[in-house]
Amino acid sequence: LLQKYGYTHLSAGDLLRDERKRPGSQYGELIENYIKEGEIVPVEITISLLKRAMDQTMAANSQKNKFLIDGFPRNEDNLQGWNKTMDGKADVSFVLFFDCDNEICIGRCLERGKSSGRSDDNRESLEKRIHTYLQSTRPIIDLYERMGKVRKVDASKSVDEVFEKVVQIFDKEG
Repeated sequence: LLQKYGYTHLSAGDLLRDERKRPGSQYGELIENYIKEGEIVPVEITISLLKRAMDQTMAANSQKNKFLIDGFPRNEDNLQGWNKTMDGKADVSFVLFFDCDNEICIGRCLERGKSSGRSDDNRESLEKRIHTYLQSTRPIIDLYERMGKVRKVDASKSVDEVFEKVVQIFDKEG
């Protein structure tokens, strides 16, 4: 789907998990501790990883200059860091917001945890992540909503229904 519209998917979480596992990483242990506690990794680390991935993608193909950044910004600090680092370099077209009930999210992540190997796919970490989300991330979504940039998807629906809604959004947004 993303390729059809010319987007490159970048997952902030995947970049952080990959960096955590990279031999010789100066951030590995720090990232692991934040992830395990369900807390948000310092913005400087996350933005440096995102910017590196964006730069590498565009260096390989200058036409690949549209990105879907998954899981970022997560809090006010993330947003300020993004605005400071990426001002004049990247514009946010819209925010794709997958809205879902907390218990459904926990159930899905616990199911994923049976095979994911992720250190944060357990109830304790998930409840911490939900608390962090409500306290830190939801206000960022509300801010983008006031700017008219949020495209909301009811993620409690089936995979096919969610996908269809996402297709409709990308058809409209390009």
